[in-house]
Amino acid sequence: MEKNRFYVDIHVLQTVPPSCVNRDDTGSPKTAVYGGVTRARVSSQSWKRAVRQMFGEMFDKDDVGVRTKRLIGMVSREIMEQGADTKTENAEKMAEEALKNAGVKFDKNKMADALFFMSKAQASALAALAVQGDKDKDDYKKAIKDNPSADIALFGRMVAADPSLNYDAAAQVAHSISTHAVQTEYDYFTAVDDLSPDDSSGAGHLGTVEYDAATLYRYATVNLAELEKHLGDKMPEAAEGFVKAFICSMPTGKQNTFANRTLPDAVYVTVRNDQPVNMSGAFERPVTSNGDGYVSISKKRFCEYASMLYSTFTEPPAHSFAIGEGMESLAQCGSLSDMIKWLDELIGNTQKGGERS
Repeated sequence: MEKNRFYVDIHVLQTVPPSCVNRDDTGSPKTAVYGGVTRARVSSQSWKRAVRQMFGEMFDKDDVGVRTKRLIGMVSREIMEQGADTKTENAEKMAEEALKNAGVKFDKNKMADALFFMSKAQASALAALAVQGDKDKDDYKKAIKDNPSADIALFGRMVAADPSLNYDAAAQVAHSISTHAVQTEYDYFTAVDDLSPDDSSGAGHLGTVEYDAATLYRYATVNLAELEKHLGDKMPEAAEGFVKAFICSMPTGKQNTFANRTLPDAVYVTVRNDQPVNMSGAFERPVTSNGDGYVSISKKRFCEYASMLYSTFTEPPAHSFAIGEGMESLAQCGSLSDMIKWLDELIGNTQKGGERS
């Protein structure tokens, strides 16, 4: 087996009630045409941000990166924390110079010319070089390249101005789509002015909110070998954290309006040593409810499609685990905590030199 072929695939079926999880530029729920019909869609970017936000609750703050244009302030704070006898203004000048030495470009407002993903460890390393008065630009480039946070290693970093600072993402996240056709609906609402006169019968405000409801198929994959290359011994914790966060997170779009925070109906996690396999083809022909809802038929369709792929185009996964009634034909089933323990043991054994098969 090639060393770089070691993947964790996460497949999720999840029902979301009336909601507007992810809007387009007109305020409408995002959609996609797939299999000739309109589907509900939640963009990969939206769910990746939800995962990153959950990382803030799961990991130490030093292990979570910051994506910002305000890099000078981030590094200047580190300079002052390291005990440099300098005023804020001087710290900011030192930070700007350090970042420029590292290859970061700034506009006239001293903002980075694009959002930049940086870990606290990288900011601290740049600050230390600045305090020491280091003049070697290679040292600054090394400081901003080494010690990535878990989310930088997982989601990658692209710096158009200096590709040497790029990180290849170890994780890939698909756009979530509904397993069935959807139709966007409209919620007409009025708001009452609490201080309006008693004889006033009109509303203080009128409006509409667009929404849909769907059973979504969600998919993500993590290249564990790539993740290990970036994080070393921290790889298992990052991989397990990503799996848990991807399963449990929810984008925040219109949550106050719809309270749509649900958990999955079914989860299927596989470890593969050949290639990642997205199972969206199970729903190219949209499922129909026939009055029985979409969840059970979606599970059945998914299991049948996976079995078909394993008997025709690809080998079954090296290891697999499932959560949810109706997934027994594919894998051992258990709880989320059971799955994390299983994954921890599997990845730990592999990292110690066990067989990836």
